[in-house]
Amino acid sequence: MDVSFTIGHKDYTVQSRDGEERLVRRAAALLDEEAQKILEQAGRMPEGRLLLLAGLMLADRHSSMEDRALMAERELARMRSAASGMVASEVQDAMAELAARAEALAQQAEGARAGAADAGAGDAGKETGGEQQV
Repeated sequence: MDVSFTIGHKDYTVQSRDGEERLVRRAAALLDEEAQKILEQAGRMPEGRLLLLAGLMLADRHSSMEDRALMAERELARMRSAASGMVASEVQDAMAELAARAEALAQQAEGARAGAADAGAGDAGKETGGEQQV
């Protein structure tokens, strides 16, 4: 299918596959936007030079956007790593706290058992002693 558009001061028509007309028009509009900026600053110029400069400006913008995307991806990876490290350390801290509580409970239980055993032995002696007194 034929797609017609204008870049700078010249009309163009190119063939495109069915369904790709919108993509061609969008790309042409981006190129024309850059060409219009150049024409505003420099005035009329040869078609080839205008297209070259507009293409270079688009390539520069594209390169800058790729750099920013790469930096954002790195920052996201760093933040994910830090977040997973925080979660892991929080889990470790919680596990250590639970272990300390379990140890304290075990010591209390051991102390209660020992106290009960001592009290039981004292009671047994009193009973025995009581029988001897009678």
